[in-house]
Amino acid sequence: MNTKSWMILLVAALTLAVACKSEIDGKAAAEVAEPTTEEAAPAAEETAKEEQAELRELPFNTEASKIEWVGAKVTGDHTGGFEKWEGVGHVRGEQTLEKVAFTVDTTSIVSDDERLTGHLKNEDFFAVEKYPTAKFESTKIEEGAEGDATHTVTGNMTMLEATKQITFPVTVKVEEGTMVVDSEFTIKRFDFGIEYKGKADDLIRDEVLMKLHMELPLSEPAVAAEPAEEGAAPAEGSEG
Repeated sequence: MNTKSWMILLVAALTLAVACKSEIDGKAAAEVAEPTTEEAAPAAEETAKEEQAELRELPFNTEASKIEWVGAKVTGDHTGGFEKWEGVGHVRGEQTLEKVAFTVDTTSIVSDDERLTGHLKNEDFFAVEKYPTAKFESTKIEEGAEGDATHTVTGNMTMLEATKQITFPVTVKVEEGTMVVDSEFTIKRFDFGIEYKGKADDLIRDEVLMKLHMELPLSEPAVAAEPAEEGAAPAEGSEG
């Protein structure tokens, strides 16, 4: 093989090495198991204290929250998310997140490429006409996690026809009356029946990075009093 051929191979190898770098690399992988409906009971020493605090079911602020993803193939990453979803968090007192549940409208999937968005909606990926929703409901939230995360969440995720139990790290904090839940973890799309491999020279990775930013207001916004109609009689006991 002559020098020119070696140079071509070297450039091709270097190009491939650069292309293989991905935002997915090095991120925590969700643990996957068969689904369960059992919810973990709080530790005995914590039960009495927790029962004294009010348990509330609160809606996520979907306008301030994001469910995003990163997919990768040989030639690079694609990013996207879901524009429509709704969910609730169960909060004990002002600091303890006990449960989360949310439903995603898969027809609202978007990506950084219009043609890809259309492809993601067909039978090769999400088959959104047949499966217009995906769901997650936690069965256990524990303090402590690997790395910088504060908690570990376990729950059942349903996508297409598959339901799997997944466990992943999250960071929970309270800022100015809002509980903020952030997480980044990878799931394997093959586990949920999404097995399209891509082009022979541009294969798609099994792992998909999920990026969650969810905001849970801990109090309902104040409702302003309606102004009194002109000429209306003053309320009983008021001056004038």
